Amino acid sequence: MSDFLEHMKQRARANKKTIVLPEGEDPRTIEAAQMIVDEGIANLIVIGNPQDISIKGVRVIDPATCDKTDEYAELFYELRKHKGVTLEDAKKQVLDPTYFATLMVKAQDADGLVSGACHSTANTLRPALQILKTAPSTKLVSAFFMMCTKDAEFGEGGTMLFADSGLNIAPSADDLSEIALSSAKSWKSFMTSDPKVAMCCYSTKGSAAGEVADKMIEATKLTSQKDPSLAVDGELQVDAAVIPSIAASKAPGSPVAGSANILIFPDLSCGNAAYKLVQRFAHADAYGPLLQGIARPVNDLSRGCSAQDIVGVVAITCVQAQMMA
Repeated sequence: MSDFLEHMKQRARANKKTIVLPEGEDPRTIEAAQMIVDEGIANLIVIGNPQDISIKGVRVIDPATCDKTDEYAELFYELRKHKGVTLEDAKKQVLDPTYFATLMVKAQDADGLVSGACHSTANTLRPALQILKTAPSTKLVSAFFMMCTKDAEFGEGGTMLFADSGLNIAPSADDLSEIALSSAKSWKSFMTSDPKVAMCCYSTKGSAAGEVADKMIEATKLTSQKDPSLAVDGELQVDAAVIPSIAASKAPGSPVAGSANILIFPDLSCGNAAYKLVQRFAHADAYGPLLQGIARPVNDLSRGCSAQDIVGVVAITCVQAQMMA
């Protein structure tokens, strides 16, 4: 286990939060729930059939029989009636486990939600955006990975943040600035060091031209305008962003080059490929895709996740909930 994950678990145990898992039909969810209870990481609610799920210390709820289902239906109706949703529509929609779980978070009957083991990102994100909406002063929801390598010279003890590596396909310069700002906030939630953001590209400080380089330069300017206190620089090639000797040659005087702990990629293809390459070739632990910019903690899972992965994301979600409390 990485030091990062152990640190997340310790923080989660210190101030337990209630996390809802809507995928009670998935065996990995049940296995993870047992581990979470055994390790004392969180208070858990699992959406499913109480006759099929029996874990000591875990509350199992069936939306079809829950005494709060009508209350949640009313809540969903009030939130979505301007979109043409009727009360009858709401009563049907609330029976969907992910919608039910998201409404629990909205009603503050749970502190956060983790889903995606057997559902797409859209199935997790759609109800979150409809019900919880974006966080104050945030314009864009994005996804990031916490990458934990065995090489302690990178980031903080080998841990770095990659974004957007899971959601936004072709972000604009303004989108990238929002992703950078959200990523800096996420870093502060988890880590002890200050965020240092590198806007990554195939070019470093004008070494090559092109639309992507121009976009990353503009994104850097917008990020600095929005938060002048944030250490951000770009455009930077990845080696210049993380290796001091190369930074000294390619970007002398940069406040970020050679010591970046957050890498912002120009599009989803780059971000997704980067995290998978580091995960496989460097044998890194990759925690995510974690969502940022939603008003309450909601996190997605890879459909190839293990029970241990679910445990880790639940611990991270607890820490996010602590920071939002």
